[in-house]
Amino acid sequence: MKYRTIGTAPATRREVSVLALGAMLFGSRTDEETSFAVLDRYVEAGGNFIDTSDNYAFWEDGGQGGQSEELLGRWRRSRGIGDEIVIATKLGARPLAPGTSYVDNAEGLSAKVIRESAERSRERLGVAKLDLLYAHIEDHKVPLQETVEGFAELVAEGTVGLLGVSNHAVWRVERARALAAAAGLPAYEVLQYAHSHLRPRTDVPEPLFPDGSLGHAGADLLSYLRAEPALTLVAYSPLLKGAYTHPDRLPADFDHPGTPPRLKVLAEVAKETGATVNQVVLAWQIGSDLPVVPLAGVSSVAQLEENLAAVELELTGEQRERLDAVR
Repeated sequence: MKYRTIGTAPATRREVSVLALGAMLFGSRTDEETSFAVLDRYVEAGGNFIDTSDNYAFWEDGGQGGQSEELLGRWRRSRGIGDEIVIATKLGARPLAPGTSYVDNAEGLSAKVIRESAERSRERLGVAKLDLLYAHIEDHKVPLQETVEGFAELVAEGTVGLLGVSNHAVWRVERARALAAAAGLPAYEVLQYAHSHLRPRTDVPEPLFPDGSLGHAGADLLSYLRAEPALTLVAYSPLLKGAYTHPDRLPADFDHPGTPPRLKVLAEVAKETGATVNQVVLAWQIGSDLPVVPLAGVSSVAQLEENLAAVELELTGEQRERLDAVR
C-alpha cells in the first residue's frame, strides 16, 4: 500500500492509503459477512481510509440511513480497531423522516444539526472522535457562517478532526473557507466529488441541482485544487458503478462525443499494461499531479483485489500524456 497526507495541522492531519474504501452499501445491500470480509482484506492489504455517511443507505429500506455506520461500529468492536483506521463520515443529507429524501427533506447544516448528527455518528461508529467529517450537500437555508462555526466548535472540542465538503458549488466552498480563515477557524480541507476518466455533461438539470450537477469534479474544481495544493480531492464513483466493464450501466450524462475516444485510449493502455480498464482508471487517479484519492466501493473481495492491484500499477509518462490529452 502507498499513503498520502490529508490535512495540514499537525494535530489533525492523517496519513491515509491512496485507495479509499467506500462502505455505502455495507449493512444493507451488502450483507454483514461479506462486508466484514471486504473490510478485513482491505486492512490486511494496508488500507486505512474508509468512507461512509449518516444517511447510508436510506433508499434501501425507505428509512433514514445509519446502517453503514452501525455495521462499521460492529466491525470495529469485533476486530479491536482503534484510531489507526481513518473513518470519514458525512452529515447534512439525512432525511428528516422515513419515506423522504435529501432532495425534499434533508436535515441540513445548522449548528444544531451538525452537533446532534455528529454525536449520533460517533455513537454508531463507536468512536470518541470523527477523523474526517464532511458537509454532504448544500444548505441554502442556513447562513454559511453558522455552518462554519458549527463545524469549528466540534473541532475545538476534540470530537472531530479534519473537515471536508461534498457536492457544493466551488464558490460556496471558497466562501466558507474564507469565512473560516477570517475568523481563525478550521476550514474544509478535503473535497469529495464524483470524478473518473470519463467526463459527464454537467449542464443537465437534476432534482438536487436545477442548474446542472455540482457533484462532479469539473474544470473549476480541478483548477481550484491546483491553486490550493493543501487541499485533497477524494474522488467518489471512480469506476462509474461498474460501467467500464458493463457499458449498459453508463449514465445518460456520459452519452456524448467525448466518451468514445476516452474509452479507446483506456482500452489501449489497459492492453499495453496487461491491466484491466478499472485498474488503469484508478492508477491514473492515484498517480495524478493533483492530490486525488480514489474512493471505490465494492460488493466482494474479488472486486477489492482488482482495485488493490491498481495501487502498484505504474503508468509511463507517455501513457499518462495520452490519457490526459484525449479529447
